[in-house]
This record gives sequence, C-alpha cells and structure tokens, in this order.
Amino acid sequence: MSRIPRALARSIDRLARHAHAFHRFAHHPLCENYAGELISLGGRRRVCRGCLAALLGIVAGVGVALAVTPSARNELVLGALGAALALSSLALRLPKFVARFLPAALGSAALAAATRRMTSGDLDAAIVVGTGLLLLGGAVFAYRRRGPNRSACQSCPERLGAAPCSGLLPIVRRERAFQRLSQRWLDAEARKQTPPNTLKWATNLRGGQPG
Repeated sequence: MSRIPRALARSIDRLARHAHAFHRFAHHPLCENYAGELISLGGRRRVCRGCLAALLGIVAGVGVALAVTPSARNELVLGALGAALALSSLALRLPKFVARFLPAALGSAALAAATRRMTSGDLDAAIVVGTGLLLLGGAVFAYRRRGPNRSACQSCPERLGAAPCSGLLPIVRRERAFQRLSQRWLDAEARKQTPPNTLKWATNLRGGQPG
C-alpha cells in the first residue's frame, strides 16, 4: 500500500479546512428557516448565534471575576442563577441572551472567582470549583442528550425531496468540489509513483490513453 506524501496530505487538509470554513461554526442548516440561529460574518461565513453568545458570556464572566474582589457568597449566588438558567433552557425555547449568554457569564464568573480564591490558598473554594465543574458537565451532557431543535426541518416542504435541501445544498456542493480536486491530486501522485511499464500495461489493458 502506497502512502500519501506528507506535503500532499497537508495540502488536502488545508483544502478541506478552506472548503468548509464558511459553515464550520454554523451548526445549523444555512436556509432561511434557521436564519435566526445564525450570525453572518460577511461573505458566506456564518457562525452559530448560541455558541457565540456563550463564548461572549464566558469572556464577560471571567473579566468580571478578575476585576472584582472574590466572595464565596457571590460565587454561590452567581453559580446558582447560572445553573437555573442553563437547566431551564433545556426545557424552554428562550432567547439566546437568556439561554446562552447569561448562564455562561454567571457560571464562568463564579468559577473564575472561586479559582482565584483557591489559588490564593482558600481551600474552601475548591468545593465551589468542583461543584461548578460537575454542574457544567451535567448541563453539557443533558444538552447533548436532548439534541438540536429540528422543528423547522420537520415542517419544511423540502424534507420530502430526494436532493439535498436548500440549507444543506451549499455544503454538499462544496464537499463534492473538494472531493473532485483532492482526487485529481491523488491520481496525479499515483501516476508519479507508478512504474512506467506498469502504467503502460494498465493503459493497454483498458484500451485507452493515460488520463
């Protein structure tokens, strides 16, 4: 079995990243039904609104925790509020600011403040950090188990079509273009590695010319 040269493998990896960069962090179909779940970054690039809200919430929460004096009581209050909002968002369709930004901001502020106290020698803060990490892990597990909301797909008339729907068609087209180009690169490399006599024999067997 021949191995793909490292340089070619890196080129194919780069091609794959560039081919799917426009939807890598979209996490939703790219149709109008999910337009409210996406944020455009200019051009064709889109990102998930919920993930971006959670990321901004984490940044804001850590920033607040570093700017103020840590307090065990404040950590517990912030952590409890963040956990309550995160759990409620699993059952209710809440705005992204409430379902993603606020839980991320409150929870990260509590964890960052507790971590700051723990590194200063306060061992009681380790309990807060441990509890917070357990709650975070449980929330992520519950979210993954619930799965994404696909109600828009269930009511879409395109769901009965044989071809990819309009939300997935740009992704499918880009994947097919990536496959065609990468396959041409692989074929060209295979021809370079094939001994001339073997290539001539295979061409005569097919009754054609090498492509």
